[in-house]
Amino acid sequence: MLPSASTRFIGRLQARDPEAWFELWETFGPVLEAQLRRWGAGRIGPETVRDLSQETLTALSESIERHDPARGARFSTWLLAIARHILSGELDRRGARKRGSGQRTASLDAASAPSHPVPAPDRDYESAVFRAKVAAAVRKVERESEFLDFNIYRLRVFDGRSGQDVAAALRISEPTVSRRMARVRDALRARLGDVVSAFSFTADELDEAARNGLDWNPTKGDDSRFDEALAEVVRRQTAPPPAPGRRR
Repeated sequence: MLPSASTRFIGRLQARDPEAWFELWETFGPVLEAQLRRWGAGRIGPETVRDLSQETLTALSESIERHDPARGARFSTWLLAIARHILSGELDRRGARKRGSGQRTASLDAASAPSHPVPAPDRDYESAVFRAKVAAAVRKVERESEFLDFNIYRLRVFDGRSGQDVAAALRISEPTVSRRMARVRDALRARLGDVVSAFSFTADELDEAARNGLDWNPTKGDDSRFDEALAEVVRRQTAPPPAPGRRR
């Protein structure tokens, strides 16, 4: 059975909620673009990469109600299968145009089946999907929090400044810094639980946050570990991508 958060999000997609589709694109569009660029190996340009990424998420949103959780496929694996299917169709069409003949694309249902031949997700891809979920939770909390509260958390955790330094810079007391940080941390844990649950089809995916130090049901002593783990994920998510190789 899918988590209730996944079921609610699927319902929004089925109802053609544009905000749900935008959330899907904002969260996973960059991951798909990076993966398609790797697969394309210089054969497709940036505009086509973006178009295929959008086609992938549109196809997912239109077929997500047919996902069978009994098959045990991760959300990330299913997303990868659909992206590969979309890319293969594009390359087949290009090849057919060169040969001057038509080419029928296989049905999307085949891409959703575990037997469909797709590359196994590698560690970089799985890490990127997980970081995308965490980044989505952080964006939500930043939009929902008071500016001062989130800025305090950013300065303390993401920028690594001391509580004393932040208090002096903002002309507030250190206990106030701690209280406002705790407010944002609680919101981050709640939102992280929502986002990870919405985009996880298996127990292994649901447990991924806790394995990375981001347990949303922690004990009090886990606050510093949560902050450190979140800072590391955000650092990796915002790091500039490696320079691309020379295209032929």
